[in-house]
Amino acid sequence: MKKKLLCLMTIGLVILSCQKKTSEDLMTVSGTIEGLKKGQLYLQKVIDSNLVSVDSIEFRGNGDFTFSLNVEEPEVFYLYLEKADNNSINDRITFFGEKGEINVQTAWNTFEPGAEITGSNSHEKYMEFQDMLSKFNLVDLELMQEGLKEGIQADSLKADSLIKLSEVNLRRKYRYIINYAFNNLDTPVTPYLMLSQAKDANPKYLDSIVRSLPDSIAQTKYGKALRDYVAKL
Repeated sequence: MKKKLLCLMTIGLVILSCQKKTSEDLMTVSGTIEGLKKGQLYLQKVIDSNLVSVDSIEFRGNGDFTFSLNVEEPEVFYLYLEKADNNSINDRITFFGEKGEINVQTAWNTFEPGAEITGSNSHEKYMEFQDMLSKFNLVDLELMQEGLKEGIQADSLKADSLIKLSEVNLRRKYRYIINYAFNNLDTPVTPYLMLSQAKDANPKYLDSIVRSLPDSIAQTKYGKALRDYVAKL
């Protein structure tokens, strides 16, 4: 009888331990898509280089939604909205998910550009970087538009000047990304950004960043991926 009781107690402790771990690892993503009456929302992530839907919800009458998922570490997720407007532009929100409560507020007609995301420290870091990066991308766009103007391609001096300006902007962008990485080594956002935005940077800088990452970041999904990428260079 005592052995049976001890066995039951052990099983109970294991169950409680698993439940506690599940609760601690839980990420809840909730919010509202203003003006949405009908459609399908998918929570997605990249698994083995494939974009996979891990959960979904169908809207009928209002745009409120909630997703719950266990996560081991901060990771990039996507919210993809499938709606009957025959327009696939700006229908996917990229965000850094992590344990805890994350809130997303947006509207059906400005789903991606109008999204406001709170509750994720990793996402705040990600957006801090993206805000600065958008300035470099704007310069690229302006130079591209200038290069498409009539007569530019026929004027070799102007064309060469635009090319040089584009190269200068690229060097400045990489310099900013490298500096950002060295100043933010304590977040998994950094190796992700190096992989997604600076894979073509000077290998010696990439290697230096990998060597400088603390173990807690080096052992994350993106830390390992960056290490493996640099090792192949």
